[in-house]
Order: sequence, then structure tokens, then C-alpha cells
Amino acid sequence: MNEPKEVTLLIMAAGMGSRYGGMKQIDHVDEEGDKIIDFSIFDAKRAGFTKVVFVIKKENLEIFRKEIGDKVSKHIKVEYAFQELSDVPGSFSIPADRVKPWGTAHAVLSARDVIREPFAVINADDFYGRDAFEKAYSFLEKTKEGHYAMVAYELRNTLTENGTVSRGICEVSDEGLLMDVTERTKIRKAGEDAEYTEDDGNTWTKLPGDSATSMNFWCFSEDFMGTIGAKFERFLQEEVPGNPLKAECYLPTVVSALLSEKRCDVHILKTSGKWHGVTYIEDKPALTEAVSRMKEDGLYPRYLW
Repeated sequence: MNEPKEVTLLIMAAGMGSRYGGMKQIDHVDEEGDKIIDFSIFDAKRAGFTKVVFVIKKENLEIFRKEIGDKVSKHIKVEYAFQELSDVPGSFSIPADRVKPWGTAHAVLSARDVIREPFAVINADDFYGRDAFEKAYSFLEKTKEGHYAMVAYELRNTLTENGTVSRGICEVSDEGLLMDVTERTKIRKAGEDAEYTEDDGNTWTKLPGDSATSMNFWCFSEDFMGTIGAKFERFLQEEVPGNPLKAECYLPTVVSALLSEKRCDVHILKTSGKWHGVTYIEDKPALTEAVSRMKEDGLYPRYLW
């Protein structure tokens, strides 16, 4: 009998929720004290993932361990990585007064010393659903170098009633491969469809509700860490000088560059699941209701751990 393949879940949890108003990674979303991140880890373990890596700020380690890590470490292997501004090549000088982190690509790169196997990447504060993790694990347990994937949601299933959101709108080939991702930073609901603005709301452009949408759920073979390291060094050399205090190296940007260079392919793993999250504090009641309903329907036990 073959042993299960080692597959890791990397959770980006270094950011603070500025629009939400606090550290939503440790905010309870139900009466049992579960957090969004608990559901992701529960679904990942149930799907077959063998390890979880939290990318956090070093100063948050104690509270993160107390609220999340120590509890789930009884059920799945846990490791930590720290996203730090100082984690750059020795030849690079950090711009004076730079405070902002280097972006999501750098967050993934921060875990290079603890991940040596295929891995998925998710946000800490998004509820992705069981189907997404099952499809991700099924892909990762058999993927090879240069073959990546992205879990894609229907746009209408990723929107909030309480404001605009940022989403990656995907162009998909007839073969089910990702061709491009366009970041739209201000999208809102428009009936069963959506619309976005690029001029602070003066004009709005329609988007189909069934558009394939990225929620930053990526699947990578183990070679990706080396690739992203080279792209990050190029970012420091080429992008930071023009915007030294705010330039960020985004994960979708790195993937798009690799696609344009024909150095990888990215399979689209479609899910009909509904995203739940707390982009705004007003989103929390709807999330709590959805979680309670899923527990009542038997999709999750009352107490996850």
C-alpha cells in the first residue's frame, strides 16, 4: 500500500485587515470559537494535506500559537515562517522609511526553508470550502515540475453586499488552462453579474457573473520556490527604484510572467463553491450564519477540533 504523498498548505497570515479593522485571522466566527482559518485547515486535512505552514509576522508568533497553532498541531504537522522586510538579498539596500511588506510573492518565498514538497497557497481570511481543497490535493499529489494550478470560483460567488472587492479575473483557454489574470481592484455586485470601476466610480464596466475568478488559491510543484526567488530579485532591481515605499511583488504577477515566458502551465480547477469572508466588518453576520448552517447540515462537526 502506497504512503500518502507529502503535500503542504501554506497560509498567508502576515497581513492585518485594514478595511476590516483588526487581526481577522484570529477572530471567532461561530459560537464554538472557530475561526475562518480553522475551517481551511480542517478541510485541507480531510482532503489529504499532511502539513500546514503559517506565514506570519514574527511579533505575532505568541498570540498566533495560542489562538491557532497549538490547537491544530495536535491534528496536523505545523511549521511557521516569518515575512520580514529585512528578508532580501544581501546586495539589496532597503529604502529608507520603507514599512510596507514586499507583497504576496515574498510571503510565499518566506517559507522556502520549510517547504520542499508540492504545496497550495491560500489567504488566512477567506473561506474556500471543502470542494476546493479536495480538487487541490488531487492535483498536487500527482503534479510534476512546471505544472501548477489555480482554484477558480464564479465571480458572483465571491462578492460581498457591503462594498467593493479586489479580484483576479481570469482568461481561460478551451483546454482549461490559465492564460492571464487581470487584477480588478474595485468590483461590486450588479444583480447576478458584477461591474468594476477604474475611475473611482465615475463609470462602471460590466463583468459576467460566471467569470472565472482567482481568490489566491494556488497549487505549485516544489520547483516553484526557486522560480519565485529569481522573480523577487528582479522585482527588487526593476520595480522598487520607481516606487521605493509601496512597490509590492504579487503572486499572480509572478505566475503571469512565467506564463508569458512559457515556463509553466496553470490548470484551472473550477469549483461551484461559494466564497465567504470578512473584507468588511459588516460581512461577519452573513459569515456566521453560513457557518452555522453548514454545521447544522452536517458538512462540519460542531467542534472542528
